Amino acid sequence: MVSGMVNYRLIFWVDVETKSSHGHCSRDDINHNGAGFMHFRGKSGAVSRRSLLAGGISAALLSVIRPAAAAVAPVKDRQLHLYHRQTGEFFKETYFEDGFYRVDALDQINWVLRDWRTDATTPIDPALLDILYNVANSVDAGKPFEILSGYRTPATNAALRRHGIRTASHSYHMVGQAVDITLPGVSLRNMRKAALALGKGGVGYYPRSGFIHVDTGDVRQWNGR
Repeated sequence: MVSGMVNYRLIFWVDVETKSSHGHCSRDDINHNGAGFMHFRGKSGAVSRRSLLAGGISAALLSVIRPAAAAVAPVKDRQLHLYHRQTGEFFKETYFEDGFYRVDALDQINWVLRDWRTDATTPIDPALLDILYNVANSVDAGKPFEILSGYRTPATNAALRRHGIRTASHSYHMVGQAVDITLPGVSLRNMRKAALALGKGGVGYYPRSGFIHVDTGDVRQWNGR
C-alpha cells in the first residue's frame, strides 16, 4: 500500500471494473497518482478523497463507508510473462497491483513490445495485457507467451505489405492494440478457444504460421494461414 492512499483506494476499483467492461482504454482515460500507480477516470472525472470532503462528505462519514467497501472482493494483482522471439528479451512482472496499473511495468512492456525493426515504441493498451493475462490463466500457462509481433509503425506495416506479407492496412498493431503470440506447451487451438471465450476484441487463428492474433478492437474472429 502507498501512504496516503490506503483509506480510499477501494473507491477506484469500481471505476476499473466498469471501464474494463466497456472495452479497451486509452492513456487519456488513465490518471497518474504520482506514486507509480494509475487509476481510471470515469465519466464524472477522477474521484479523490479531497473532492469528497469538498462536496460535504465528512471524514467521519468516510470512516463509516470504508468498512463496507472493504467487504467488496479486492481486484486480484495481475502478472505477465513475455518473451520476444526477435529480441530475446523477457518481461516477468506484476503490471496491475492493488487495483492500479503500474506505470513502471507498462513502460517496460511498451519497450518489450516495440517495433523491433526501428526500436519505436507506443503505449500498449492495458486491456490487451488483460486479455493475455486471462488467456494465460485459462490455459494454466507454465511458460511465457512468445511474442512474434507487437507494435508496428505504419512504415513497417507498409513495408511488410510491399513484401507480400498479409497485414491489414489499418492494423491494430500500429496503435498498440494487437499482438501475435504463441505459448509453448499449449496448442494454438486451446489458446484460440480461451481467447474467444473472453468475448473481447479480435481473435485470428493462424495454424500454419504457428500463432494466434489478439487485439482490443471489435469482437470478431477469423482464420488465416
